[in-house]
Amino acid sequence: MINQEILNNIPQRVKIIDVPISAVNMNSCIDFLFSNWNAVHGNYICVSNVHTTVMAHDNSEYFKVQSASLLSVPDGKPLSVIGRKQCPEMDRVTGPDLMRRMFEESKNKSIRHYFYGTTQEDLNALLCKVKEAYPWVDVVGYEPSVFRPMSKTEENVLVERINKTNPDIVWVALGAPRQEEFCYRMQGKINGLMIGVGGAFNVISGVIDEAPQWMQDISMEWFYRFMKEPKRLFKRYVTTNSRFIWLNLLHR
Repeated sequence: MINQEILNNIPQRVKIIDVPISAVNMNSCIDFLFSNWNAVHGNYICVSNVHTTVMAHDNSEYFKVQSASLLSVPDGKPLSVIGRKQCPEMDRVTGPDLMRRMFEESKNKSIRHYFYGTTQEDLNALLCKVKEAYPWVDVVGYEPSVFRPMSKTEENVLVERINKTNPDIVWVALGAPRQEEFCYRMQGKINGLMIGVGGAFNVISGVIDEAPQWMQDISMEWFYRFMKEPKRLFKRYVTTNSRFIWLNLLHR
């Protein structure tokens, strides 16, 4: 449950194919978090894109997960473009950019970071990059994913390990929908603010190339990713993007 203290301060949401997405931009997102810093701990943020929004539309349980978040920020360019028609100030808040911004904020603020997810190899690459590019960042812990469902006992032990480090932010990279479902289950259990950022670990570390800014600006980032991993992403992008366009036309 979201702390009553910040309920009245939470940014409004707009409905995109009936899924509530937070009408924020990077600055308003950051301002909200630091204006309510103690109260946001124990909650979670969904970094939402076309794929997760279609999943939430089609799956009532995942819809609850997205809706119960502290924020569901518009990572995908189409979400911010559509949302801007209702809230002109709305703009993209991507996973990698949110991580970079919070790393920069850590220069002048005491922020304790914990990284959970992906493989140990990719985690090592991330930690190396953070140490090189953001030497001031206080990394209090990290742990790779087990890549399988965990028992309640295993999750409870994981919660204990994470909480022992007293984190402010727990970055979660399990991929959608696993990371959002994990954060939903851990709401109020893990003491830090959980943020599901998917492939952002690998983007920050350089394991995965980031699309050029001009492609991001014209909503073609998905195509860049598709060209890099056509076999893995073909079904997702062809099916999900087409369905999103269709659903958006129906909900106008």
